[in-house]
Amino acid sequence: MSVDKPVSIASIVLDPLCPSSLKRRKVSMPLHINTPLLESRALSLAAERPVLLKMDALQPAGSFKIRGVGAACEHHVARGKRRFISSSGGNAGLAVAYAGRKLSVPVTVYVPETTTEQAKALIRLEGAEVVVHGASWQEANELALQAMGEDAAFIHPFDDPLLWQGHATVIDEVVQAGAVFDAVILSVGGGGLLCGVAEGLARNGLGDVPIIAVETHGAASLSAALDAGELVQLPAITSIATSLGARKVSDHAFRISQNRPVESVVVDDRAAVGASLRFADDHRVVVEPACGAALTVAYSAPIYGPGYERLLVIVCGGATTSIDKLKDLAATLPHHR
Repeated sequence: MSVDKPVSIASIVLDPLCPSSLKRRKVSMPLHINTPLLESRALSLAAERPVLLKMDALQPAGSFKIRGVGAACEHHVARGKRRFISSSGGNAGLAVAYAGRKLSVPVTVYVPETTTEQAKALIRLEGAEVVVHGASWQEANELALQAMGEDAAFIHPFDDPLLWQGHATVIDEVVQAGAVFDAVILSVGGGGLLCGVAEGLARNGLGDVPIIAVETHGAASLSAALDAGELVQLPAITSIATSLGARKVSDHAFRISQNRPVESVVVDDRAAVGASLRFADDHRVVVEPACGAALTVAYSAPIYGPGYERLLVIVCGGATTSIDKLKDLAATLPHHR
């Protein structure tokens, strides 16, 4: 299968010394984009306070993952790696596949059996190979690590300092826009976004701003660790928010929760799906229930967020759902867990 040449690292520019000519010049550009920062009227009314949305659902690969994944992939290519191997429940793998296509590097993504057909199709659409293995991400990850060779770089979906540095740009952009906020709401799976946001806040002098870390019942590995006072592994992922399906949150994310203001909130699947549908109505953007988890808290801020006057929500996105799927889930999920 032919692979497109990268277009994100080149631009057509006009030569100022020769206005009638065009030249192609190589330009160093990240693989992610600076996403819109919106003040949501609908969410602000529901939350009874201003709510800002960092719209990373609009990233080229459909989620915030491309920030860190793109940074990691460019780092490894610069050091001579010629293949990318990743393990993912969907969105991280899609980001690696997108980065690989842009950088002309072959990609293999190992996904668990719970990964949706749509997610696998989207990864293949970017030109990557998909290998299905195991009942959860952990099993797929173990097989991916066995496939490594000297020419390959392993792109972890959430537990890598390169990822956190890339994800931190989401806060850099908010700060550069001059936005004022006193709490950040985000969803937590393995903890990569939490680690990146914490790094972004720290490097912008906002280390004391609380992070409201939201999970769904059945995928709440951070909440379980906080309750136990140590890292624990969930026996299984039972939430329909499979993008949050890491049975154990990363060690770095857990340590962050012990050393800076982090509030853990757990919502049920039905609430997350409902928030995703409501958000689609309010903002014409479809996001996964994994993202809907954070939106649930934003829509319910009078309950979950007392004391915070201006909320920043990381709309992390997710490319593996549709309105029809969300409606089907809303119709079949029980009202009480």
